[in-house]
Amino acid sequence: MSATDPPASGLTALQRAAVTELLRVFPVADELGRRFAKAGHELHLVGGSVRDALLGWLGNDLDFTTDARPEQILMLVKGWAESTWDTGIAFGTVGVVKKGLQLEITTFRTDQYDGESRNPSVTFGDSLAGDLLRRDFAVNALAVSLPDHRFTDPFGGLAQLAEGVLDTPGTPEKSFNDDPLRMLRAARFAAQLAFTPAVRVVEAMTAMATQIDRITPERIAAELSKLLLAQHPRLGLTLLTRTGLAARVLPELPALMLERDEHHQHKDVYEHSLTVLEQAIALEEDGPDLTLRLAALLHDIGKPATRRFTDGGGVSFHHHEVVGKKLVRKRMRELKYPKALTEDVADLTFLHLRFHGYGDGRWTDSAVRRYVTDAGPLLPRLNKLVRADCTTRNRRRQQSLQRSYDDLEARIVALAASEDLARVRPDLDGNAIMELLGVGPGPVVGRAWAFLKELRLEHGPMDRDAAEAALFRWARDEGLLGGDGAGGSDPT
Repeated sequence: MSATDPPASGLTALQRAAVTELLRVFPVADELGRRFAKAGHELHLVGGSVRDALLGWLGNDLDFTTDARPEQILMLVKGWAESTWDTGIAFGTVGVVKKGLQLEITTFRTDQYDGESRNPSVTFGDSLAGDLLRRDFAVNALAVSLPDHRFTDPFGGLAQLAEGVLDTPGTPEKSFNDDPLRMLRAARFAAQLAFTPAVRVVEAMTAMATQIDRITPERIAAELSKLLLAQHPRLGLTLLTRTGLAARVLPELPALMLERDEHHQHKDVYEHSLTVLEQAIALEEDGPDLTLRLAALLHDIGKPATRRFTDGGGVSFHHHEVVGKKLVRKRMRELKYPKALTEDVADLTFLHLRFHGYGDGRWTDSAVRRYVTDAGPLLPRLNKLVRADCTTRNRRRQQSLQRSYDDLEARIVALAASEDLARVRPDLDGNAIMELLGVGPGPVVGRAWAFLKELRLEHGPMDRDAAEAALFRWARDEGLLGGDGAGGSDPT
């Protein structure tokens, strides 16, 4: 198709309907187009907005490109926009809010890169074709002019959408050298769109994998998160591993490909982890859960460091959950993930084997309380993780584990009906402990509190008299009460 005025027949009736529907649902696009046209400027709906419309998806964020300069854009939306922001104005972008939509309007650009960082020297351009050439992939280099709705596709993005292929407008080598983050974006789009990268794209990603080291950890983490939250994360993760990019940004993942031999057989930990991720996704109830997905992917990363061969051809991974927790913290900290998220994923990694102590369902009430208390607010995710961690093909084994999962969850519900499992605390608080023992704030109170909590976990709730008696017994054993009961009266 021509970059200036391709024939309408280039779109199928369904695709034309998709773009028409986008503009019908969001009439502000045509309103904005008329304002720009009246002032003698071009305006085009561009990039992901067009791509997603053609795929049948409608989002609330619309992207536009124009020949108007940023200061002209601000003048054109003045009095029409409900609000604007100009944090991206140095890159030619003006943000606009209108009728609940977020619109980003960017001046045509022809960026120049120095080959060292991913930050371009922004140069404003004068043509739509030049602007589309700088974009990462051809499926994102599609445009619809407003308000006359001419479709522009200079790099075959429409055909690639139809074929499910991901390719760059120019050579992938130049694109990735300009901005190495685009290699991670290729994996992310593979996961989001279920598209297959072109052979030349995969070859360039493989040859240029070390270039990803130019990208900051925060940007890498952002792309990894988007990939994991996509509908098909296995596709993106497999591409990262295959091209060597995972070895640069998440080396613990390819490290799960443990060597196997005829004498020591064990489950493929890499494939197992990807399967656990998919099974965890299937258990999500309220949309994509980054915490659960990270934990599912990383729960076994302690296995390579703990693998031991045993007599008779066996393999063990003792304490891999302990090592795994440390490795999760290390990797997520290096990627600058938020502390709370890091700790949650690390804790889930540490706790994921706890269920297997349940065995034949003979856990005491005390053990169930400890399981719930140790998990805390992570309990719903932990339950999903342990269920997803079953990848055995043995049908009988699957059914046995399923019954055990169901039984444990039923035990938790039953206990929760009679006591507050969500917030297990001692039956006496710190103030009561200080009053009864006649002590002030300090380590004695903390030790007493810990003793009473342990008692609460072991035996369940106690009434006030029983709790006080237990506290006094503990205090005598610790030498905190004299023979005459000094430091508090012992009702026993």
